[in-house]
Amino acid sequence: MTSLDLWEAFTHAYRERSISAAARRLDLSQPAVTARIRKLEHELGTTLFERSRTGLVPTGRADALAARVTPLVDQLRGAVGTEPTIGPASIRIGGAADVMASRIVPALAPLVREGLDVAVTTGLAQDLLDHLAADRLDLVVSSVRPTDENLRSTALVDEEFLLVAAPALAAQVDPTDLAEDPVRALAAVPLAAYSPDLPIIRRYWLTEFEERPANRTALVLPDLRGLLRAVVAGIGASVLPRYLVDSALADGTVVRLHEPRLGPLNTLWLVTCPTAPPAAAHVCRHLSTEAAGWAST
Repeated sequence: MTSLDLWEAFTHAYRERSISAAARRLDLSQPAVTARIRKLEHELGTTLFERSRTGLVPTGRADALAARVTPLVDQLRGAVGTEPTIGPASIRIGGAADVMASRIVPALAPLVREGLDVAVTTGLAQDLLDHLAADRLDLVVSSVRPTDENLRSTALVDEEFLLVAAPALAAQVDPTDLAEDPVRALAAVPLAAYSPDLPIIRRYWLTEFEERPANRTALVLPDLRGLLRAVVAGIGASVLPRYLVDSALADGTVVRLHEPRLGPLNTLWLVTCPTAPPAAAHVCRHLSTEAAGWAST
């Protein structure tokens, strides 16, 4: 059975002829509304909108559905009501600096407008989980699933990682050698890493090549956004999440150094403790809804 949320996204997009306007009406991000429309199209097996310079253009199928569905959506939403706004509240959130700046903080904008005050702490995953267990944080967006049984964790989103380099550095790698023996072909490529033990890069090498990297580590910088700038500058290659490098790939300032067979993934978790305030549950639900659109951006 198709979710009411999908039909509500369709209704607002149809009326507004705009994803951004529908997103404002629903207090969601544009990617989240786009994801709902795409999911509805997939479930129905049809295209509902075409894009033009002036906005969305409904298809004939969308016109027929709107005539039947939008009045029902209005009635049903009015009957069940919407989730209460968060109102005046505060929350202490921890996470890696890059994901907080790129994903989490922008996603919280609708809740902040409702009255939520947010205090962000950045750092390494285990340190933040320790702060959560000690009641110094209310919610942690963690790249590590906690082992502490007192902490509650819910999967938020899977990050896809890519091995990227500046075009000039990538040109030094022979494509034939890369296809035949990638470890040997990449051996002379310097690396830009998040930490000295190369957790993300090492996982990529083990997943794709079944070996640990023996490359020179030219730079250690615990900030993925800074690593991307280092890669663009030609300091070294790095393994970075797709959401962070998509724009750089599109404008050609970085290129894929290797095409993965398995596409290494890392799960981000929403982690709370039993003493978390009610606002934490509200924020978790909101972030889970927002994250539905992140894979398409």
